[in-house]
Amino acid sequence: MTRCNLEGMSDTPSAAATSAPRPTSVVPTLAFLGGAGTVTGSKYLLEVNGRRIMVDAGLFQGQKELREMNWAPFPIDPKTISAILVTHAHMDHTGYLPRLVKQGFSGPIWSTPGTKLLSDIVLQDSGHLQEMDAQNAAEGGYSKHTPPEPLYTVEDALATMELFKTVDFDTPLDLGDGVVATWYRDGHILGSGCIRVDLPTTSVLFSGDLGRLDHPVLRARETPPGAPYVLVESTYGDREHPEWVGSPHEELADAIRRTVARGGSVLVPAFAVDRTEILLKTLHDMKAAKRIPDVPVYVDSPMGVKALAAYLDPAQAGELSDEIKGADFLGLRDVHEVTTTDESIKLNRPTMPCVIVSSSGMATGGRVVHHLQHMLPDHRNTIVFTGYQAVGTRGADLVAGAKQIKMYGQSVPVRAEVLLDDGFSAHADQSELLDWVKALQPAPKTVFVVHGEEGAPVLDAKLTELGFHAEVPKLGETVTLA
Repeated sequence: MTRCNLEGMSDTPSAAATSAPRPTSVVPTLAFLGGAGTVTGSKYLLEVNGRRIMVDAGLFQGQKELREMNWAPFPIDPKTISAILVTHAHMDHTGYLPRLVKQGFSGPIWSTPGTKLLSDIVLQDSGHLQEMDAQNAAEGGYSKHTPPEPLYTVEDALATMELFKTVDFDTPLDLGDGVVATWYRDGHILGSGCIRVDLPTTSVLFSGDLGRLDHPVLRARETPPGAPYVLVESTYGDREHPEWVGSPHEELADAIRRTVARGGSVLVPAFAVDRTEILLKTLHDMKAAKRIPDVPVYVDSPMGVKALAAYLDPAQAGELSDEIKGADFLGLRDVHEVTTTDESIKLNRPTMPCVIVSSSGMATGGRVVHHLQHMLPDHRNTIVFTGYQAVGTRGADLVAGAKQIKMYGQSVPVRAEVLLDDGFSAHADQSELLDWVKALQPAPKTVFVVHGEEGAPVLDAKLTELGFHAEVPKLGETVTLA
C-alpha cells in the first residue's frame, strides 16, 4: 500500500485534482477528503478503472478553520464523480451534497430508504439555514463577503434529492465495472448502515457511524462481512459510555428537579435526528416513573418535528426495535410541537418552568441559538448537552466552562447552570468499536481509524495492541489499495 497527498498532484489514479479524462487502472485508490483528523466532514473517494465513487459527503463543522473548508475549491471536479454512496443522514455525512450538485455533480446518490427520508428533511433545513445565515450576516455586517452568499440554497437541496436512489439493507447493488456495494444495518439512526464496497481486486468496508448494541428505539446493529480494508469511526474511540448506577440518566432528572424548584427552565440542545427521539422517550419514561415533575416539554425544531414523523412513518416500522409500539413510545401526548417562529420566540420567556428540546445538538445553529441568548444570563435556568461536542462549537465551549459566548455578533454572559449527560450518545464507545472490528470475518488487512479527534490515535493504539495493522490517515491523503 502506497500513499500520497492530493495537494500538487497531477490527475493520476492515485491522486485527483482536475476534470480531465480519467486513465484506466486496475489498482484502486482511496482518498480521505474529510473525516480524517476531525470528527466532521466525512468524505471518502474511491478510484478504480477510471471511475470515481464517493462514500459520504459531509459538511465540516466546529472550528472556524474547519467551517471555512466548506468554501474551499473541491479537490476534484464534481462532474467526474460517477456515484455517491451515503451511510446515513447526519449533516457531517450528507451536508455537502448540495454543494457538489451546485458545482456540477449529476450522478446517482445511493442510500437506504430511511436515509433518503431523513436526508430530504436535513438538507432542506440546511439550505434554509445557509440562506438565513447569509441574510443575518448581511444585516449584521459581520461577513467578509460582499454580499454574503449561502453555501447552497433550499433549491440546491431539492435538486440534490432528485438524484437520490434507494437500496435495501443486505441487498448487493451492482454499480458496474465490477463494483458492488452492500449496506448493513448499524443501529446509529434511522436508515443508517455501514457499506461494503467490492472492487474487482479487493474490498473496502466503511463503518459510517456505528450505533450502540442497545439503542432505545432502533433495531440492533448487525455485523457485516469483513474486508481487507476497513474504515472505522472513532468519535468515542478514547472513552467508554457511563454505566448506570441506579436509575438511568439520573443526572438529567436531578437537573430538571432542581431547575424547576428554583423557577427556571431546562434547555436541551439535541440533534434533530435520533437524539430528539431518544430524549423524548427518556423524558416520557421519567414522567411515568414520577422521577421528574409533570412540566411541559416543547420540541422547538422544525426539522426535529419532521424527523419524529419520519420515525413514525409506517414504512419505517421494520427499523424500530420490537418493544416500540407506534407513536406511544414517544409519549406524544406529553409533548408540544413548536412549529411557528412566533411560538418559538414566546418560549424565550416561558410563563412556567418547562423543558425545551431544540436543535442543533452542539448549539451551532437553529432555534437553540436564540434560546441560549435569552436563557444563559439567568441563573435559574439549566442547559443540558446530551452528547459529544466537537472542538470549536458553542456546546464544547459551554461544557468547558466558558463565562461568555458569542452569538449574533455579541457576547452573552453565562450564568445558567451547564452540564453534560453523555449517556444519550448513539455512537459506539471504545469497547463496542473494538468488538465490531474483532467480529469482522475475514479479519481486515488494514484498519483506517477515521472520524475522530482525540479518539482516533487512542483507538489506533488499542487496535495495534490487538494485532491489527491500524493507521490514522491525514486529511487529503491518498492510499493505494493493492
